[in-house]
Amino acid sequence: MPLQDVTIGFIGFGNMGQGVARGLVNGGVVGAGNIVAFDIDRDRLMRDATQLGARAAASAQEAVAESEVVVIAVKPNLVADVMAPLADELGGRIVLSIAWGVWNEQLEAILPGTCHLSVVPNLPIGVGKGVLVVEDTHTLEYEQMALIRSLLEPIALLETVDTAHMSAAGIVSSCAPAFTAVYIEALADAGVKYGLRRDTAYRLAAKMVEGTGAQIIEQGMTPAALKDGVCSPGGATIKGVVALEHEGFRGAAISAIEAVQG
Repeated sequence: MPLQDVTIGFIGFGNMGQGVARGLVNGGVVGAGNIVAFDIDRDRLMRDATQLGARAAASAQEAVAESEVVVIAVKPNLVADVMAPLADELGGRIVLSIAWGVWNEQLEAILPGTCHLSVVPNLPIGVGKGVLVVEDTHTLEYEQMALIRSLLEPIALLETVDTAHMSAAGIVSSCAPAFTAVYIEALADAGVKYGLRRDTAYRLAAKMVEGTGAQIIEQGMTPAALKDGVCSPGGATIKGVVALEHEGFRGAAISAIEAVQG
């Protein structure tokens, strides 16, 4: 099916659901008219759908009926209550769950016999620079998976992992933007301390993080190799790296992941 003919329905339209929808529309993957969403908060739905140019459905059933791909974007503890009544209407549709922790086995119990896939996106998907962790166990046919990849690869790096590692991969990709924002803010604060304008400091730090990630991915570099390439013997950068080590920077980053993983 040509992408321009695919309608994507969102059941739940909070921050992450909107992020995926915004990435698809702003990335030119589908038109805004190909997005239909339902959310129990009607006022918020109307506001956010109108802002994006998407359609607001009057019910979850309406959103499903109009869609080829149905995105489950409600809170994880609500998936069973919201989606089970829709099971019979999901036949022939691709069900894409972005609900954290609701993996293949749980989805099959809630929506038996449907074509479903669980993923974990992150908020940068909204600007076309996302990461999407994809569970390797699913019930999609080859052509259905190809369609999902065609929709999402233009706006995110798709990384497939086994079910046992969905949580760890999701934390690194979808929680860590918050940790990275704290790092960017700290760098900007230091820049402001030494006279930079706040907006300038934010741009410099944010673009530096974007470029560093791109270099690691596109050149196949390890972080250690990139770090070593910047640190000349006896130079300024290695002094900063040593200061980070003394302050426990690596340990703090690992502890943040461990705190979420529990």
